[in-house]
Amino acid sequence: MAAGWRLSPRFRVVREEIIAIGPGKADLLEAVARTGSIRDGAESLGMSYMRAWKLIREMNEAFREPVVESTRGGNERGGAAVTEFGRRVLALYRGMEKKAIAATRSEWTELRKLLR
Repeated sequence: MAAGWRLSPRFRVVREEIIAIGPGKADLLEAVARTGSIRDGAESLGMSYMRAWKLIREMNEAFREPVVESTRGGNERGGAAVTEFGRRVLALYRGMEKKAIAATRSEWTELRKLLR
């Protein structure tokens, strides 16, 4: 069997040119939740702070409620938190990924046999 291979579905919720949530934004939400900081979350993903802010702004504008709330920095150093709403969005997204993997289990088993 082809050890090391895994199936990784990549959903994107899109309207026109805006991606409300996709794999990178979901990873960013998890990183912000883990670190309590947009800067630290971005850094942990190898992403620039400005890119992370752009993605968070896009998500906050796309959803009915903010997914991330932040406080300004300065000497006290600000922070950020994924809101309860954002946690729900993330849980639903990750649930979709898990269901996709489960729904394709038999095909994945066959395809994995064809890999090195």
